[in-house]
Amino acid sequence: MIAHFDNGAIHAIERAVSAPGPGAYWARHAWLPAGIAENVRLQVDDGRFTAVTPGEAPALGDVQLPGVVLPGFANTHSHAFHRALRGRTHHEGGTFWTWRNAMYTIAERLTPDTYYTLARAVYAEMALAGVTVVGEFHYVHHRPDGTPYPDPNAMGEALMRAAADAGIRLTLLDTCYLAGGLGETGHVPLDRRQRRFGDDGVAAWADRFAALADRPGVRIGAAIHSVRAVPAHALPTVVAAAAGRPLHVHLSEQPAENQQCVEFYGVTPTELLRRAQALGPHTTAVHATHLTPADVTAIAAAGAAVSLCPTTERDLADGIGPAGALAAAGVRLVLGTDQHAMVDLLEEARAVELNERLATGRRGTFAPADLLHLLSGHDTLGWPDAGTIAVGQRADLVELDPRSIRTAGTDPAQILFAAGTPDVRTVVVDGQPVVDGGRHRLGDVGALLAGAIASVTSQAVTTQGSETR
Repeated sequence: MIAHFDNGAIHAIERAVSAPGPGAYWARHAWLPAGIAENVRLQVDDGRFTAVTPGEAPALGDVQLPGVVLPGFANTHSHAFHRALRGRTHHEGGTFWTWRNAMYTIAERLTPDTYYTLARAVYAEMALAGVTVVGEFHYVHHRPDGTPYPDPNAMGEALMRAAADAGIRLTLLDTCYLAGGLGETGHVPLDRRQRRFGDDGVAAWADRFAALADRPGVRIGAAIHSVRAVPAHALPTVVAAAAGRPLHVHLSEQPAENQQCVEFYGVTPTELLRRAQALGPHTTAVHATHLTPADVTAIAAAGAAVSLCPTTERDLADGIGPAGALAAAGVRLVLGTDQHAMVDLLEEARAVELNERLATGRRGTFAPADLLHLLSGHDTLGWPDAGTIAVGQRADLVELDPRSIRTAGTDPAQILFAAGTPDVRTVVVDGQPVVDGGRHRLGDVGALLAGAIASVTSQAVTTQGSETR
């Protein structure tokens, strides 16, 4: 399997990503910044839109897209290896703890080779769902015993190669993970199965992080795993290392996290981050499910964003977050598929509104245009030049089939309330076709997933868990 990593294969991937794509697309319906428009001609050069013209007939040679065309989707929160857990954690009802034990078991079995193969298939699955950029919250750094690989960032390199092979852009959110949890007496050491997640202190993490650099199709960002896994004294170092780059953090995913933080530090996780200057315009708080009103105000005042992951939050019984209150406060909301209980950004977007209906008894907090804005979180991943169909923007497109059994008869302007991943027909990334006719350029992605998952689930080991996810 190491052949995936040789220079010839890497250069072949880079050539495929950078090869010239079609010069123009024509869309029967396209969602432009002003809303749905008909008969839109989209001219592309060097991976960007150079002209967007509604009400125009297709020209000879244009690639015709007869469906509803949207900007590419941003998946702002992913743990690629969690995909191996889908459909494997529900025995006897399943709990967060049984899920977590299974997660640690999978993490123990990853190598740079197997992670490359798994992530490549997972990112291809995302492309089939309309994702054109993914934020990978990456914390499986070292060997299982915690010793670094010869290249200390070998696992991150595997993820970068996997995304290039799958045809999507990547923001690698290299995660600081120093402690095994937080109790009444303070932070506890990493346990045996967490050692590969941690570095030898925050300075060692910062040194390893500094060795990472942007490249074509890749942005480097940082992440604070959580206030349980990164002690308060280490937070300023992470903030300084991430200066000007995306900084993501798991926040208030479960009530226990809040309770532990208040008991030890005397403040909520949000307030702890605020005091460390870890909340700011480049920060994205992930989940933010159990916030106080003061927390919502602090996040809004800092200009931070929140990544909601509804299908994971419901799968793990974490709860329904305060999306309506956050939106009302002016917080930028984006989406992630997190543990990939399903990879369907359309369902994630729809779930934000439907969860709000369940929580409030009201419809219409998030209109169709708001759902599209949720899907367009590229800016929170360091790609401000993507997420809209407009001149100068990256030429990312997703075509939805308006005549499937799910979408037939829908208003094109309301298709986000009806469509799902099976309705994605075409995906274009930086002007390059990655999905055509519902088929990924790598071929049978289901087979790729099955093989990759089998390689990390065979000979599973039963072990006991600890506190930090």
